[in-house]
Amino acid sequence: MEAHPGSPWERGTNENTNGLIRQYFPKGTAFDTVSTQIIKRVQRQLNDRPRAVLNFHKPDEVFNQLVALEG
Repeated sequence: MEAHPGSPWERGTNENTNGLIRQYFPKGTAFDTVSTQIIKRVQRQLNDRPRAVLNFHKPDEVFNQLVALEG
């Protein structure tokens, strides 16, 4: 995940997310040896974790609210 050029406020969230991912997959992990099932489990766990940047809402909740607004 990268911060967008001209959007320095995204950098902190980016670094925090990378740190969370590294808790599950240390630097140098060969992802071709990690099953899709494990990656999806980690994805669910990270998306079910409240984030300060989202006013302590969960990323999946915020995403679903945004999708509902567009529908």
